[in-house]
Amino acid sequence: MAVAAAVPTAVLDAAQLSAALRAGIYRLFTVTDHLNKINVFPVPDGDTGTNMSMTCAAMLGILDAQPEPGAGALLVRVADAALDGARGNSGAILAQFMQGLADATEHLPVISIPEWLAALRSATDYARGALNEPREGTILTLIQELALASDAARTAGNDENWRDLHAAVLPRLEAALAATRDGLPEMRSANVVDAGAAGFVAIIAGMAHYYSTGETGDRPVLDYTMHSEQAPAAAFDGHYQYCAECIVTGVAIDQRRLREELSAQGASLVVAGSNRKTRVHLHTNDPQSLFATVERYGAVSGQKADDMLAQQHAAHHGHTQRVVIVTDSAADLPDDALERLDLHVVPMRVHFGSHSYLDKVTLTPAEFYRELAANPVHPQTSQPPPGDFRRLFEFLTSHFHDVVSICVSSRVSGTFNAAVTAAQRVSTDRIRVIDSRTVSLGQGLLAMRAAECAKSGADLQTVMAAVDSARAATTTLALLPRLDYAVRGGRVPRLFKLLAKALRLAIVLGVRPDGRVTVTAAIWGRHRLIQRFADKLRRRMRPDRRYWVAVGHGDAEASGRELLQAIATTQPQVEAQHLLALGTALGVHGGPGTLVAAIMELERPLQPDDPRPSRRGNHPRDAADS
Repeated sequence: MAVAAAVPTAVLDAAQLSAALRAGIYRLFTVTDHLNKINVFPVPDGDTGTNMSMTCAAMLGILDAQPEPGAGALLVRVADAALDGARGNSGAILAQFMQGLADATEHLPVISIPEWLAALRSATDYARGALNEPREGTILTLIQELALASDAARTAGNDENWRDLHAAVLPRLEAALAATRDGLPEMRSANVVDAGAAGFVAIIAGMAHYYSTGETGDRPVLDYTMHSEQAPAAAFDGHYQYCAECIVTGVAIDQRRLREELSAQGASLVVAGSNRKTRVHLHTNDPQSLFATVERYGAVSGQKADDMLAQQHAAHHGHTQRVVIVTDSAADLPDDALERLDLHVVPMRVHFGSHSYLDKVTLTPAEFYRELAANPVHPQTSQPPPGDFRRLFEFLTSHFHDVVSICVSSRVSGTFNAAVTAAQRVSTDRIRVIDSRTVSLGQGLLAMRAAECAKSGADLQTVMAAVDSARAATTTLALLPRLDYAVRGGRVPRLFKLLAKALRLAIVLGVRPDGRVTVTAAIWGRHRLIQRFADKLRRRMRPDRRYWVAVGHGDAEASGRELLQAIATTQPQVEAQHLLALGTALGVHGGPGTLVAAIMELERPLQPDDPRPSRRGNHPRDAADS
């Protein structure tokens, strides 16, 4: 059992404050999974424990560093770390609470109990002021109760030392927490206390234990063990799909005005931090509108938009399957495959000059091609930061036995390395990161094959074997109608473009077995171009095997449909077919009019007496629905 510092008596110095906060954070870590399980408000997406713990993990990084000479200075650094690392609604509120404590004590080398009580009152106002619509029966209620109970303890004479103060406060907090079970309709319906409030009480209980014993406890390992019990049933109202967050840094940020501008864009708005650095949290259907609004107030960083609908689905269906599949947005997937197969996608970044987007979240394929045609700046794509993968991995490992992440080819992107880094930081052996060695539709088919296998209840070894087999059996080709964009992006030399134009050649890109994307063929002339491209795919299809076929188009649906029909409609062995809008992974090199086709040979052969497979997924927005 670790003892970090002596129990404080009249005043709290930096070392004692550090020990108390550490003890509170350790206590929170021990209840992370329980908080996820009881999370039903503001949405039942099962991540409150993870969000609060990772917010506090950022604070812990400061406590592990060189100690500050003063208690107030320590709180300033801890509050800043909390703001940077805040996640979710409760995490953002907790960060704002810490900001209030820091602003009230920053000049103090040591903190007396009267000064602490004044800081609690200030922090309560900070936390409530961060929300556009404060709700009682939540973490806000417990924050206020802490301030009220502390003042009451002082009035009753229980303020001679920190131990007596917290011994008097803790029972009132526990009673207030129990009362949240009968507060908001969401808690009454699920018969649970508020998860954010429970997390806050855990922190205060850990601090109280330190004040009583001098013990911080041992640091728990955040393993995100899968829940042994099903999360309580709770309805997802479906009004807002994304939990969007970002940080804006600037000079004299007008938080009140920013809050007013954002209030009409969604729900659960939290504007936390200072007038120099502000974190914004919002549930919305239009994350790009949020980011565009915030950009007017300063430099924006840390944009993220988590799909709450997908999280809620996972939280309540994780006990029906053992393995869940993650991929990145370089994979082109039919829209309904995400929910139908419980697939989770980490967005890449798309940059047009200094303006950045979350691929397929704040920039749809149609919007991408319009911008590509109009913007003289050629776009660049970049991998997601490891933190995006880490956040999703932490959530999913608390709801599923195993996570398999299928990444775009490591020969064309650093995404695979980012996912590996994230998996290592989650510190679990239940995450497998796979280099798909393909892109776009090929990667999408691979992710769908893995997800269908997982959906059937297969274990990790079976899913991994299915991925290995499907990866070797997938072919992806792209027909580029013009080479302007490939030259601008460096995929094709300018001399090659001039030669192709002179000889009237249409270039075909292909994905090599090692994952490289290179020029693999050329088609002479423009006569029956789509049909001849389809012939290249059909020649790779054996008559005694079954196939999945997918075609993606760069804002050219009619051409895409023609290509899909040319490949699939005369082939009895095509078990499923998909037509969809092409994303950025190959679209950035081909531009508008690009056509991409992928075929996956299935393991089960076609038998002579099998009925002709039905056609599925013919609409651009359809998956292989029955």
